[in-house]
Amino acid sequence: MEPTERDIYFFDLRGYLILEKALSCAEVRELNSGLDAIPPMTPGEWYGYIQSHTFSGANGINLQQIYEAGEPFEKLIDHPSWFEKVRHFVGGEGTFDCSHGPLFIDENFASLRKREEGIFPHSGGWHAVKRCQFLTRNGKFQCGQINILIALTDIGPDDGATVVVPGSHKSNFPHPDVDIPGRVYGETSSASVDGAQEVHLKAGDALLFVDAICHGAVPKKSDGQRRIVVYRYGPSWGNFRHGYQPSPELLARLTPQRRNIVQPLTILPREPQVQSHNA
Repeated sequence: MEPTERDIYFFDLRGYLILEKALSCAEVRELNSGLDAIPPMTPGEWYGYIQSHTFSGANGINLQQIYEAGEPFEKLIDHPSWFEKVRHFVGGEGTFDCSHGPLFIDENFASLRKREEGIFPHSGGWHAVKRCQFLTRNGKFQCGQINILIALTDIGPDDGATVVVPGSHKSNFPHPDVDIPGRVYGETSSASVDGAQEVHLKAGDALLFVDAICHGAVPKKSDGQRRIVVYRYGPSWGNFRHGYQPSPELLARLTPQRRNIVQPLTILPREPQVQSHNA
């Protein structure tokens, strides 16, 4: 579904949109069943083409390359609840930015967190990171990375909600509570971050946000497991953040559009080619 004028205004203003009921109850059940089928792993272990990963022990587990976990996760690659919105905000239609395809997913993972796990707010427009930049020009968006965060469990107060600082994607100066010398990326803290707002989601809701916004997640205070899935989209010329590559099996079973998003470039022969010359 294309973004409405209201979507465009508030995304530009705040740096994020909340997409209520982006997934059906059946889709949420399928995704949770897919996660249940993955055995517990310590960071660094593999289950097929999925790797367990963490930035620190306080952040929980990330199951990287989660689109390898089966068809329910493959559907998220170009899900109609957000695909056209993401394409609009990444931008580049009709330019070299989209010469290989409309988008590219440079990272995708399921995040599993328990009590006391979270991540301190980070990022912000003042960093001017090319990969994560927020930019509009001539009435068009050119954002380096748009994230879709999908809740697979209800996330309310005490459930380790994602936090955002609305408008911080346009900030020209460091946040005084966030960009503190010596702070380690990945740590958690209960310290107050002025202007931060918790984003409470029901299972099946999605949060669309530009990665330039200051964002994080408060430590979880409730029992049970917080489950989300994150797909990060950018222009088709991008590359994988962590160096993962899609498996041949995944590429073989994807639809043409999904394959074009997962691997926009056709891999050319690496062996020396024999040149033939006509007499």
